[in-house]
Amino acid sequence: MNKRKRTITFNAPAVLWFVILCFGAMVLNALTGGLTNRLLFSTYRASLLNPLTWLRLFTHVLGHVSWQHFIGNMTYILLLGPMLEEKYGWRTLVGVMAVTAGITGVVHTVLFPGAALCGASGIVFAFILMTSFTGFREGELPVTVILTAAVFIGQQMYEGLFVRDNVSNLTHILGGAVGGVTGYMLNRRKR
Repeated sequence: MNKRKRTITFNAPAVLWFVILCFGAMVLNALTGGLTNRLLFSTYRASLLNPLTWLRLFTHVLGHVSWQHFIGNMTYILLLGPMLEEKYGWRTLVGVMAVTAGITGVVHTVLFPGAALCGASGIVFAFILMTSFTGFREGELPVTVILTAAVFIGQQMYEGLFVRDNVSNLTHILGGAVGGVTGYMLNRRKR
């Protein structure tokens, strides 16, 4: 009888390191009473001469306002990220996360000067739309892509217009756009 040894593998390094960094940011934020979110893990309008302003345009995706916010985002990232990382590689996925962070950070800072933004929701929505393109072939438009985009954009527009909460629906839409464009371009080239 052949007994196979089971091992635990670090199967998606970009995704796992991102989750670890977000968890570390949550712990630091809890230990500092919110100081690290304000200082490092939220983006908001501040002097362009302050180097932290530029850093926060990217690091805001590591911070979360609550454990519920953190768990919700990490669940989607852990669910979708490994499949995307296996298909496209860790470098591409890190690039998608960085571009999403930069675009959402800059747009939020310019359009909403009085509000801070933190969380990985833009990356979550980039992953959702990017995933919908995994079965895409040149010259075809899968119904799943159409439905995902319609439901996603419709929900975000509705919530942006009629629901008053602290959720940045524009960030979700921008993240989805980054993921959709990236998914389309990567799959168009491979076919």
